[in-house]
Amino acid sequence: MTMASYFLGDTAALTGRTLRHVTRSIDTIITTAIMPIAMMLMFVYVFGGAIETGPAKYIDYMLPGILLITIASGISYTAFRLFTDLESGIFERFQSMPIARSGVLWAHVLTSLVANVISLVIVVAVAVLMGFRSGAAVSAWLGVVGILVLFTLALTWLAVIAGLSAGSVEGAGVFSYPLIFLPFLSSAFVPTQTMPGPVRWFAENQPVTSIVNTLRNLFAEQPVGDDLWIALAWCVGILVVAYFFAMTAYRRKIA
Repeated sequence: MTMASYFLGDTAALTGRTLRHVTRSIDTIITTAIMPIAMMLMFVYVFGGAIETGPAKYIDYMLPGILLITIASGISYTAFRLFTDLESGIFERFQSMPIARSGVLWAHVLTSLVANVISLVIVVAVAVLMGFRSGAAVSAWLGVVGILVLFTLALTWLAVIAGLSAGSVEGAGVFSYPLIFLPFLSSAFVPTQTMPGPVRWFAENQPVTSIVNTLRNLFAEQPVGDDLWIALAWCVGILVVAYFFAMTAYRRKIA
């Protein structure tokens, strides 16, 4: 059996283990979805009438930002699960077994991906009940899914760094707060043109704005323009850098 086969087999087995933990505490997925849904309800029914977004319904305008907040909320549980495994000594037991060491991290990453996809489906279902509609073609929906998956992977590897480096359970999860807040300083909820100069500059040059604009245009069957390439560059760049530092932290942790 090749090294790749060992890695895939070990990762699949370890992913099954972490997924069982998630299914036994399904409340974590529900909790992840509740906060974005509450935000969506508040912005649409309380603030939506006062925000000018052109011909688009406000629920259609702001859903991409809510989806990114959902992901940012969900990855905090990845850091928490990883920290818990470290504290319980399970990593030391895994080291004594003939398994691929990186498979342990990939199991947490894949579990995060599955859990976040479920949360995103729940949020989109609620958005549809609230009036969200999209005439996007299958190819556009596949583009939306691809970007959301890539964004989830990028943030999850950041969560791995937090889980490996935190000194407490609280510290493992608190890193996600700035990520949850970042969409509020972007085009997610209001057009950047309405923002004062320095805030507008930051909003237009941070990763969330290009990702939100791309998702919004895909949903609306509009040209995505350069935003697509900027969004992909941000996601891939964060993913590569986070993966490198996560693996470095992991090697130091188990050395």
